[in-house]
Amino acid sequence: MGKRSKRNRNNNKAAPLEGARPAPNQRPSMKLDDENIERLKFQDPFVDELIDETEEIEKDGDDGSMDNDGDDGLFDEVVCSWHPLMGRQGSDQAEALEMDPSAYKMYHTSTPEWPSLSFDFLKDYLGDSRQRFPHSLQAVIGTQADIPENNHITILKLSDLSKLPKFNEVEEDILGDDYDKPSNEDSDSDSEDEALDVDPVLEHYHIPHYGGINRIRAMPQKPDIVATWSDVGSACLFNVENIRSRFASSEGKATTHGAMPAGPFFTHQGHSTEGFALDWSLVQEGYLASGDNNGGVHLWKPRPEGVYEVTPTYTSESGVSVEDIQWSPTERTVLATAEGGGHLSIYDTRAPNRSMLRHLCHPDSKADVNVTSWNRLVSNLLTTGGDDGTLSVWDLRQFTTSEKVKPVTPLARFTCHQTPITSVEWHPTDESMLAVSDVVGAYIYDLSVEEDTDTTNNSKEKLVIQDIPPQLLFCHSGSQEFKELHWHPQISSCIMTTAFSGFSVFIPSNL
Repeated sequence: MGKRSKRNRNNNKAAPLEGARPAPNQRPSMKLDDENIERLKFQDPFVDELIDETEEIEKDGDDGSMDNDGDDGLFDEVVCSWHPLMGRQGSDQAEALEMDPSAYKMYHTSTPEWPSLSFDFLKDYLGDSRQRFPHSLQAVIGTQADIPENNHITILKLSDLSKLPKFNEVEEDILGDDYDKPSNEDSDSDSEDEALDVDPVLEHYHIPHYGGINRIRAMPQKPDIVATWSDVGSACLFNVENIRSRFASSEGKATTHGAMPAGPFFTHQGHSTEGFALDWSLVQEGYLASGDNNGGVHLWKPRPEGVYEVTPTYTSESGVSVEDIQWSPTERTVLATAEGGGHLSIYDTRAPNRSMLRHLCHPDSKADVNVTSWNRLVSNLLTTGGDDGTLSVWDLRQFTTSEKVKPVTPLARFTCHQTPITSVEWHPTDESMLAVSDVVGAYIYDLSVEEDTDTTNNSKEKLVIQDIPPQLLFCHSGSQEFKELHWHPQISSCIMTTAFSGFSVFIPSNL
């Protein structure tokens, strides 16, 4: 967190924890005469701490002038906390941000050769709900290169992801000197957590892929099977089992591996155009759904001989694009589509050629529904993110066949985002927690937090926090044009993001 003046320190008490702050400017020098220098000879030896506490002196006048004989504007530069909701789109691009280590338990970044629109985690055999450091993860990434021939799928392994040393200092400040230290018998088991000087290890392989990858997804039941949606209009399936087996034999060596000759074992070119909607079923192993920009939805069914039967099943009623698609986490035949024009549709595969339910999420703006996510723990909850920055949470039990009979209102709606929502995903083990990204940042919401009913007359505080919902727990910034984020399914509270400027892997300090 950046430093604040005394005036701002109280007014920002409801602000969320931020992961970035403006880079501090160089402190201006002070001109002292001989008399003042003589008086300062026997000052407190901890003068640095004194300057740090008093460097942001309040101005007596409302116009920012000083009543004493000091130079006007001497302390105009103030280092303060920042979050993406403070400014309009584009206003933050010229502002340099500095990562605050105290906001993260773990934080790592990587800049690839080509930007990526989409990625997905690959589940491993190291166990679930992992908390002990250092961490290890695997992911599959699709590129957006300059020409179709330069694209590839990257199978990535990151290991020795350690805790930030700064977070240990913050932990001690919060817990105090008298908190329970680990006993002798626990010292060996906790020694791995203290290995903070290890460097992260990155290993990766490339598979050539013709065309930019709009969306990439790994099968939940068999993560070695990976599906891609290409901007040349084809959807492909790859088997990366042999590549992942090489990670085990490499023993964590930080080596850059060359391209692998493996190609897709199945390709579907039946869509009329490219698309972005792609999702594997959680209930039926091997079942896949894809949607294109002309409103077509195709269902994929595995065959015993190893190929797939792909059937064009639905077309959106208004013919607009299918932006995102999600299978129900509990119903084997039910899926939802986020569509252009502001609609959300629910389909049942037993009833082809028509939707069972259809709801207009943005009746005023008619903005596209860019993304949607189905709560895996509470199956009647579904969230949507719009092109107008609107984030909504819906109870599907309130949906009706006719909106004219009973208008549907969301359980929660957040309009504080000022750029399009690019990704949204429910926490894998917490039914009330949600991760969201828009163009300028990534955010974590806790919907179980209730709004404070205290009505204060402090007008300054209202001006500061009026656009910050109390459910907003964390803001992550510093990347250019966020595209997608995911919770890691096995590492507690770990999030990875992809943006035009690269990847970030982090664990917030307040989770």
